[in-house]
Formats: sequence, structure tokens, C-alpha cells
Amino acid sequence: MDEKKNELLQILLKKSIKTGHFILASGKESDLYCDCRVTTLDARGANLIGELGWQLVRDVILPRFPSISAIGGMTMGADPISLAIGMYSASAPSPLGVFTVRKEPKDHGRGKRIEGNFSADDSVIVVDDVITTGGSTIKAIDAIEAEGGKVLAAFVLVDREEGGREAIENRGVPVYSLFTRRSIFGDQ
Repeated sequence: MDEKKNELLQILLKKSIKTGHFILASGKESDLYCDCRVTTLDARGANLIGELGWQLVRDVILPRFPSISAIGGMTMGADPISLAIGMYSASAPSPLGVFTVRKEPKDHGRGKRIEGNFSADDSVIVVDDVITTGGSTIKAIDAIEAEGGKVLAAFVLVDREEGGREAIENRGVPVYSLFTRRSIFGDQ
């Protein structure tokens, strides 16, 4: 593991990843809890996520999907990740637009569900901080597609390896993660 990725892992382990007995939002029980917002909203953590995330997008995702023009996902877990990667893309010939998906459309103004740099017909990367079942990522995919966008890839900070990747990939969207449960804890 390279030095910067290891530094990010150490921040995740110190601030965001806990082991024990937990009830997740899905109602499932787990021995692993990931509150990635504590890391994604940390200045150094966000900087590393931006750099490493942009490297993965630039070197792996964009060569496969060169039409991608924007990055974003469900507020609030995706927001700091999308922005950090978008900021690192600023030096590229075609920087990524950054957007956020609201849980519900606004009930005032233009009633938008997707805010920021997104247009119908955009090809995008959907982002999530953690995937367990894939439910929130799939909700974001549904919202993006309902607004005319095309989701070509998913970027996730931590894949808990509990079926979420498979659920998202069953929708035809390949998942790229910086970390998996296995990469954090080794083979268990």
C-alpha cells in the first residue's frame, strides 16, 4: 500500500471505523461500523481522498469511460468526497463537474432533486462513502437516471463487502473502491 493510501487508512481507523456490535440503518447487525464523515470532513482526510480518488478516476475509470463529465451522489455522505475529487480534477483538461442528490426534491424554487453541476444527458460517476447493501447508492442512481443522467461507474470510499457491490453491479454500474473490509483488516 502506498504511503498516502496508508495515511488515509490510519485516519479512517482512528476516526471512522469501529468494531463491536452495531445495528445498522438497514436494521442488520454488524461487527463493523464506518462513520466515514468524520474522515471525509477532516482537512487531511479530505485532501487524501481527493488526491487518491482523482488518481483512481483519472487512471482507471476515465480510460474505460471517457465520456464522464461529472461526479456526485446522495447528500451528505457523498458530498465531501465528490467535492474533494472534483477539486483535484481542476488541473485536468476537462475537470469534473460536482453535484449532489437530495433525498427529496426541494418543495420550493425549481423543485430540483439534483443540485450543482449536473445536466440531463451527463455521463457521471455516482459516489458513496460506505456501501453495505448498496441501497443509498442505488437511490442516487435512480434519481440521476430519472433526471436524464447516465451512471457509468460508482466510486466508494469503503466497501464493507456485505453485498452492496453486487447489488450495484447488478444494475450495470461497476464499483471502484479505495478500501474494502478485506484491505482494511486482511483476510478474516
